[in-house]
Amino acid sequence: MATWRRDGRVTAVQRLGCAGLAGTLSLSLTAPLELLTVLAQVGTWHSRRGLRAAGHCLCQTEGLRALWKGNLTACLRLFPYSAMQIAASRRLIILFTDELGHISHWRAIMAGSLAGMVATIVTYPTDVIKTRLIVQNRLEPSYEGILHAFYKIYRQEGFLALYRGVSPAILGAVPFSAGSFFVYINLDRIWREPIVHFTPLQNFINGCVAAAVAQTLSFPFETVKRKMQAQSPWLPHYGGVDVHFTGMTDCFRQTVKYKGVLGLWNGLTPSLLKIVPYFGVMFSTFEFCKRVCLYRNGYIESPLNYKLTPGVDQSLQPQELRELKLLRRENFEPRKSALEN
Repeated sequence: MATWRRDGRVTAVQRLGCAGLAGTLSLSLTAPLELLTVLAQVGTWHSRRGLRAAGHCLCQTEGLRALWKGNLTACLRLFPYSAMQIAASRRLIILFTDELGHISHWRAIMAGSLAGMVATIVTYPTDVIKTRLIVQNRLEPSYEGILHAFYKIYRQEGFLALYRGVSPAILGAVPFSAGSFFVYINLDRIWREPIVHFTPLQNFINGCVAAAVAQTLSFPFETVKRKMQAQSPWLPHYGGVDVHFTGMTDCFRQTVKYKGVLGLWNGLTPSLLKIVPYFGVMFSTFEFCKRVCLYRNGYIESPLNYKLTPGVDQSLQPQELRELKLLRRENFEPRKSALEN
């Protein structure tokens, strides 16, 4: 069993801002790897020559900026996605927590997965738009931007086209959760020490390993999702998809038939390569932003270290601390005498 404790020294808005900034930086840094992953999953002509050749060919034909196609959409999606995930996760963790405030590792992972599913469904149209912007030719674009893509997809293909591929996205959460849980329950055996004694470096390595295993298990669903998002009769070459299909099951069937079983894992290499820099930048940026917030709230002496401010109760909420400081200031300020008035 694990005890879930939320750091009340940082407000919800500050936490969301930290997560948004950390996610934006990590996404922007690893955007070329994400782009190569999507191109390999969809099966466009760029990806048929290998990872390095695909990136070189794309830069030659569309320019260096093409490596960041769809990144703005991914970054803008972060804030509503993070807000929905944090809100849903808080509700689910409270629901799964027992009377003593404990929650099992399995329930914690399930709560996080369900929260991710809720956030995915709400913000799914932006993921479709991101895929369409990635697979299109930047020099001869079918969509001029995010809003134009949303409007054009809605007018030409209907509202349901914005949710094309949501079924494999939801189903993929099951092996993803199972993979995360499998790694998590065996961490003490791997490190040969209790989980509570793990260092920050060990926790970082654990997160990378868990993400790699979970992503590998759920990758076939991710591949089918990308193919379903990209395929459209309104796009040149049907969006560049290497197989044609009528639905999720048929997409699995056609991919295995023409590309083999391993075709469901096309793009896994760049996807795994981005895990370490993605998590590294995200965790370090989030922790630094959190220290800045703690410094602004008055809990630590400097954002560059964890040294606590003397005389400050760390259990107080930010608003409570401000009210207490204001009360102390009013009590210790010298009052004006009647003669001065």
